[in-house]
Amino acid sequence: MSSRRRHANLHFMTAQRIASLLSSSTEILYALGLGDRVVAVSHQCDFPVVAAQKCRVTRSRIDIGNSSRGIDDQVQAMLKTQQAMYEIDLPLLVEARPDLIVTQAQCDVCAVRFDDVVAAVEKCPELSGCEILALNPTSLDDVLDDIERIGQTAGCRAAAQKLVQSYGDRIAIVQTAMKHLQPGQRPRVVAIEWIDPLMVAGNWMPGMIEMAGGMSRLGTAGIHSPYVQWEEIQQEDPELLVIMPCGFDLARTMHEAKWLTALSGWQDLAAVRNQRVYAVDGNAYFNRTGPRMVESLELLAHLIHPALQEAPGDCQPGRDFAIVDLCSHGE
Repeated sequence: MSSRRRHANLHFMTAQRIASLLSSSTEILYALGLGDRVVAVSHQCDFPVVAAQKCRVTRSRIDIGNSSRGIDDQVQAMLKTQQAMYEIDLPLLVEARPDLIVTQAQCDVCAVRFDDVVAAVEKCPELSGCEILALNPTSLDDVLDDIERIGQTAGCRAAAQKLVQSYGDRIAIVQTAMKHLQPGQRPRVVAIEWIDPLMVAGNWMPGMIEMAGGMSRLGTAGIHSPYVQWEEIQQEDPELLVIMPCGFDLARTMHEAKWLTALSGWQDLAAVRNQRVYAVDGNAYFNRTGPRMVESLELLAHLIHPALQEAPGDCQPGRDFAIVDLCSHGE
């Protein structure tokens, strides 16, 4: 049985003190109007801005100032030796006295390990009555389900259902705009989730690309993002490239994207020839499975079919997305 399912059947309550160890769940909690009940967050929680004022009870052991290759080398070494990439500040967590901890059971690279959260709760008598809700989304539908699960667990089921309905309506608008597209009108799309070494986006991204009117290449829906060779991308000859490194904002993504422009055959890609290579703030949008995943779908649809879908109002060119400088040549 998966760790998500082990904690799926919580006895529902009205959680008064919530620790959110995941940036996406923090956004969900605030979207549900539960921000005043959040007593602790992770080191990654930065939205809404007020969330950054909460007590931070996790920290990273990864040097995020390193290069993409350096970060990946460190991650792989830690995975090989089964070292935790993130730590829980247990005294601070105990001091926060949560009665509900929302965490994840999906990716040890992205946030505190689920098993470490369970061990922390079991270790401390002060946390003995604390419930754990673990999220493990692999699709946009799963994200909506998680909103309802959090709402039901925290005692605001009606508010969660209303919020999910509003998001569902926006998703339906995108799907309606794209439903009459013929195969020849759907460009080949590759979403790059890491630059050096190359990884393409899996999990929810292939399904979102299809919903947004594209044809997803290389990534597989519901499967973790795979490493790929540059030659594989060349063979697909994407008509649109979206660069969304996990954890990077737009400025960092634009800087790292220069490595791509120096690759052999870069200028020959259809996406490059037609100036359809986009960098996006993956940290705020596509990599974070919270409420802004709906904006992510709308933005993606805008990038693929600008005549059919406007950019969401909260997304600004130059801040959240940009055309990659196709003449950088790695300089």
